[in-house]
Amino acid sequence: MQVVEDEGTKTEHGYLVKVPVRWSDMDVYQHINHARMVTLLEEARIPWLFYDGRPTVTLRSGCVVADLHVKYQMQLRHDEGPLEVTMFTQQVRAVDFTVGYEVRPKGGAPDSKPAIVASTQLVAFDVDTQRLRRLTPEEKAYLLEFAR
Repeated sequence: MQVVEDEGTKTEHGYLVKVPVRWSDMDVYQHINHARMVTLLEEARIPWLFYDGRPTVTLRSGCVVADLHVKYQMQLRHDEGPLEVTMFTQQVRAVDFTVGYEVRPKGGAPDSKPAIVASTQLVAFDVDTQRLRRLTPEEKAYLLEFAR
């Protein structure tokens, strides 16, 4: 997995990360391939949630995807990268939270229609016990900073 160089920025709309698009992310029609788009969303999440110094860094050792939705509203092409991915929390509960995504081409205005909207339900997980775990108060507070 590629580590995104851009550590991101907190904005009034959420957490913005610029994700580079690789040549191999393109399909035969010169659009970004669906499976690769899911990977790009994952790469955007990493600096927001899993980098050292984040209250959610503990999720690095145990966090699983429970649900994923991706809706394509416009095409995105390789030459429109790096993609601007704005992330926010749609819901924060005891053991899980839902991340919302808005993906725009480079230079896309934050209030413009996103090319892609997506959501991922992530669950805190204890790998040693193979059970769900509760989010800590610190994790919850950080995630709620980005609630919409």
